[in-house]
Amino acid sequence: MAEPGGRTASTRGISLLDNAFMMVTDRAKLGRPVRFCLVGGTGIAVNTAVLYVLSRGLGWPLAVSSAMAVEFAVLSNYLLNDRFTFAARRPSFRRLAKFNITSLAGLSVNVMLVWFLARRGLYFLSANFLGIAVAAVVNYTFSVAWVWRREK
Repeated sequence: MAEPGGRTASTRGISLLDNAFMMVTDRAKLGRPVRFCLVGGTGIAVNTAVLYVLSRGLGWPLAVSSAMAVEFAVLSNYLLNDRFTFAARRPSFRRLAKFNITSLAGLSVNVMLVWFLARRGLYFLSANFLGIAVAAVVNYTFSVAWVWRREK
């Protein structure tokens, strides 16, 4: 039943961002991997912005900038995945720690690819996008199998 202002019992207490993500995923009947990738898209934006600011704006070494950019994206992705992809009731330090550990594999892949490809002449942001794509496969696999695995 709708309340004044068009709110329903199902949308009370839900932020605009929560509601927008829920509408996209519900209406399109998107599966967990697609939601994971949608969240990853926001991580790409965070990663790229931080990478650019640190490496070009502050002049930090590319490998350090890339590692920091990935960590910022990991924290953002954990919070969004916890809520939207895996529908956890509230964030947990244990899951955050597991997700961060899992993301170390992705971080390693990403940083090595960025460094390797950029040293061979590929534009550093292009190398970064390739690193993100490969790391996403690693992160999703471990997220499903370990971080958000349902205990029986």
